Amino acid sequence: MLDRTVLRDRIKDLIIERILDGTYGPGDRIREMALATELGTSQAPIREAMRDLEAMRFIESVPYKGARVRMVTTAELAETYPVRATLEELAGTMAATHVDPDLLAGLQAELDAMRRCAQAGELHEQLAHDARFHELIVEAAHNSVLLDAWRGLRIEARTLVTVIKSDADLVSIAETHQVILDAVRAGDPAALGRELRGHIEMFAARLFAHAETGAGSES
Repeated sequence: MLDRTVLRDRIKDLIIERILDGTYGPGDRIREMALATELGTSQAPIREAMRDLEAMRFIESVPYKGARVRMVTTAELAETYPVRATLEELAGTMAATHVDPDLLAGLQAELDAMRRCAQAGELHEQLAHDARFHELIVEAAHNSVLLDAWRGLRIEARTLVTVIKSDADLVSIAETHQVILDAVRAGDPAALGRELRGHIEMFAARLFAHAETGAGSES
């Protein structure tokens, strides 16, 4: 039997995937009972997943009407990137003084996993390793306030939305992490902070470029 937290996360991922592929459109109601029946589970983990999704602003609760899908706009998504870039730059400058073999091994393992998932086209799995790669660096900063703020951005889910909206190449995404790992090995605080900020800003630029191209093609 799956751990309740794991089950909740799987349900959450499933709902996000359905929102992004159009199975659940903006304004559609997500019915807890129907999902519980479909997945063969109780309503408790469904309800927990829905609370997480509401906090992430993928859905909204409407009085007397239940939970409905929100439109996730490019503009709204883009608001997180300057915040994330600032947090990760700070984390990098702090983590560079705490580099040890365990951190390097952990980062290499996550990068290797990203590469395997990219080759196999396993989007969700790759982005889980992507998020963990960055989380390891933030953890290495040894600042709980910084870590809580970073985790509050729901990095994995927002990265997933960005990748799908920008139609980014999974292999190229994985490879962008090599320069970050090289900077960690070098142990230079300014360089690591700069690489992390540049990495996040690159993602934001891809998102905007794709949005502008899409808008132009529709005009």
